[in-house]
Amino acid sequence: QVQLVESGGGLVQPGGSLRLSCAASGRITVINRMGWYRQAPGQERELVASFIGGGKTAYGNFVKGRFTISRDNAKNMVYLQMNNLKPEDTAIYYCNLMNDGWLYWGPGIQVTVSS
Repeated sequence: QVQLVESGGGLVQPGGSLRLSCAASGRITVINRMGWYRQAPGQERELVASFIGGGKTAYGNFVKGRFTISRDNAKNMVYLQMNNLKPEDTAIYYCNLMNDGWLYWGPGIQVTVSS
């Protein structure tokens, strides 16, 4: 089993920044993908940013250069730096990991962008 724990969420004003962290632990063998998704009330879960293998990254279309994903392979951690946050970025953010073909999700962390 693999466990994921997100941290760093909270309330921020429009235009502000947050940095999310995700720590993976457990029986990690081969990480195929690791990244972030989000889900707003009444909306489907959508890709925010992810490492997709081969050193490549993928971002949601709405990111438009505002967010940056990074990782620390030695610690099995992935980060999401979010800048210029907008009210429409309000959502629960989920860490996601594919380990040796198995998909895992963290419990999610709330990000609220509001004045």
